[in-house]
Amino acid sequence: MAITAAHVARAPRIRLGMVGGGRDAFIGAVHRIAARIDDQYELVAGCFSSSAEKSLASAADLGVMRAYADFSEMATKEARRKDGIEAVAIVTPNHMHAPVALQFLKRGIHVICDKPLTHTLAEAKKLAKAAEASDVIFALTHNYTGYPMIRQAKAMVEAGDLGEIRLMQVEYAQDWLAEPIEASGQKQADWRTDPARSGAGGSTGDIGTHAFNLAGFVTGLSVQELAADLQAFVPGRRVDDNGHVLLRYEGGARGMLWCSQVAAGQENGLRLRVYGTKAGIEWEQENPNYLMVGPLGQPKYRLTRGGAGSGDSAARTTRIPAGHPEGYLEGFANIYAEVARAIVARREGTALDPAITFPGVKEGVEGVAFVDACIRSSARNAAWVKLNL
Repeated sequence: MAITAAHVARAPRIRLGMVGGGRDAFIGAVHRIAARIDDQYELVAGCFSSSAEKSLASAADLGVMRAYADFSEMATKEARRKDGIEAVAIVTPNHMHAPVALQFLKRGIHVICDKPLTHTLAEAKKLAKAAEASDVIFALTHNYTGYPMIRQAKAMVEAGDLGEIRLMQVEYAQDWLAEPIEASGQKQADWRTDPARSGAGGSTGDIGTHAFNLAGFVTGLSVQELAADLQAFVPGRRVDDNGHVLLRYEGGARGMLWCSQVAAGQENGLRLRVYGTKAGIEWEQENPNYLMVGPLGQPKYRLTRGGAGSGDSAARTTRIPAGHPEGYLEGFANIYAEVARAIVARREGTALDPAITFPGVKEGVEGVAFVDACIRSSARNAAWVKLNL
């Protein structure tokens, strides 16, 4: 039998727009790669910079036909087009997340936003209300939740393999801000150390929110209160570059979180350890294909991504055979793939597979509330404070 187009028809690609991510931007390129890995999106429009000239030049670089100099104009015009964007990726500095997202939310366009959700808690709560009222899909790219062995860890906790959770330790250590490189005009350092653009939290907002989110994603537990000791070790720096945080979770579990961007010799040291009454697990981002499991009173063993012993949660986000490196871009792509499935289900009016999961506006508010609580606690000499949710 001859194969016709009807036999190989697929859902149309999701028409994607992007705000931010122009020339010289790191995270914009990451989002574009992640969106293309599974061929579920087509980038058709963008406002790639606050500079009209740079936005147009960036669009030309990327082969994007519709370029805008203003994100509000983009939201308005794209919403009016029959072939307008269905979703927008927001990859601007933190202070622009809320203004941009609000413009697209009120026009019914799905939002994929880089983390943290916003640069202030008040804005985060306002944005959450707008997202709930708009009834669109809102995804937050905490990309580490897309790693297969993190999905495996989450499934094991949910299955009770660890027993009742008692302890969590999570750390995210880097060294790229160990010197005042923002003073040299380095673009990524410049805005991340400017509280007007990044928010009051430095390392807490940039990488601490990843660590905080990861612990909550795997365990399913919420923080009730915390005590934080934050530092700006680099003289003259206006935001924290190191933080030690004690965490009290619902149900009595306890946690410790360390985030630092001045830990000399560390590249991207994200590490999670969770201990229950039956077993403990350990995962590190720089060696992400393995999950160490330590049952109480038994030998420790290692689960491999794609290997024997890992379950369905890991398998559905595994892309290549065990033993081959898989990590950052694939984890990011898993978030985009999950969002694509949700958008297609919404487009076609079908039920969403309950296995699909990705961080959303709720997790975004929790992350900004974490930073807010850290700032308040540290200002009171590491006093215990509740999260203002």
